[in-house]
Amino acid sequence: MAHILITSGPTRQYLDPVRYLTNASSGRMGAALAEVSLTRGHQVTIVSGPVTIDYPSEARVLSVTSTEEMLATCQDAFPECDGVIGAAAPCDYRPQHVSSSKISKNGEPLTLQFVETLDVIATLAENRLPRQWVVGFALETDDHRFRALAKLESKRCNLIVLNGASAIDSEVNEVEVLDSSGNTLGSFQGPKPLVARAIFNVLHRELMAPLLDPSSNNG
Repeated sequence: MAHILITSGPTRQYLDPVRYLTNASSGRMGAALAEVSLTRGHQVTIVSGPVTIDYPSEARVLSVTSTEEMLATCQDAFPECDGVIGAAAPCDYRPQHVSSSKISKNGEPLTLQFVETLDVIATLAENRLPRQWVVGFALETDDHRFRALAKLESKRCNLIVLNGASAIDSEVNEVEVLDSSGNTLGSFQGPKPLVARAIFNVLHRELMAPLLDPSSNNG
């Protein structure tokens, strides 16, 4: 059986000791993917940002706060894993300067400078071993398929799961699983546990089964 790394939930990038940049990712998709992976007999490590949900007790859960912490923790865990599913929604930007004290009102407009954070999944994919596979998620609001395929290529993913902004903090999801040739391997909608099972079936067929039995075909 495989050892699967799953990133889940949001990250926080602090502006000062009490304020931060984040998003409303709940971690439900990551939890559902972990549950189905465990049910199929696999070992699961979850690297999660701050969430209020409970992850499966059988999974190893590594809690982080910032995108930098998520990346560092994943880099430590990934060498022992067969693949990674990037279901987290880490912040893409961080403040260039973090104030050591609370930013106070002064009656003037506040200008903040942001810089891009390192991409967790792209960094893992760039440094993976030949046997390891990478599945990314792309949450898009415009030009959905074009942007998802661009991310699949730039992040060097084997597969990418396209979903929309309605997935954030929702009990349900609507996704499309794409391969590197732009083929749609499956379109699924419904409660996140149901969608997670469907995604995992595609992942297993396309990435895991051929590694377990190289003579098998993808059918």
